[in-house]
Amino acid sequence: MDALVLACGPVPSRPGWVAVPERPGRADLDPLLAAGPDRVVVAGTDADLAAVVLRLLRAERLDLPVGYVPAVRSVAASVWRLPADALGFALAGPPARLPLIRDDSGGVLVGLGRIGPVDGEAYCDDQLALRGRAARIEARPDPAGGVCGRVVPGGLRRAREFRGRALQVGCHPAAVVSDGVPHDRPVRRFTWYRHTEDLRAIALPG
Repeated sequence: MDALVLACGPVPSRPGWVAVPERPGRADLDPLLAAGPDRVVVAGTDADLAAVVLRLLRAERLDLPVGYVPAVRSVAASVWRLPADALGFALAGPPARLPLIRDDSGGVLVGLGRIGPVDGEAYCDDQLALRGRAARIEARPDPAGGVCGRVVPGGLRRAREFRGRALQVGCHPAAVVSDGVPHDRPVRRFTWYRHTEDLRAIALPG
């Protein structure tokens, strides 16, 4: 089997593609992975891509290259620096090592995560990123080595960026959204961190 192209949710399928639900899970993906594709291409949203990457992580299949064809505006597409012909690139481009970002709720982050409003503290590695209040804290994968955190204070104050292997937040209960998907409850603590193994992304080097 060559490339396994997944048309997620409402994305129109094409000949040779496999239609799967939005944010496909174990029952949707494991039988397809068992057929032995040489790469997986996700046509869908950042949330769909995150779901597929999470399944590859849990199935111990991070050896498979992963391509992405965004169906809507996408933060992951900018992180991966996808060209205009995302499909052609996903099918034929070489894989590059990209940090795989996990969180302490058992998920992964491929595009944008955010928490807020925040009243508490945040650290990027051992560097203090926030003590007090902010409109939100954002995180995204940093191709240079880990997590890029951004503290948005609100008002006219400028946002500040921090880069490291982990971004940790401790705060009064705050809402978290990962790749467009809200978490089911507010959190008091949340961490995004670099996994020990990288993702083999069909992406242009950062």
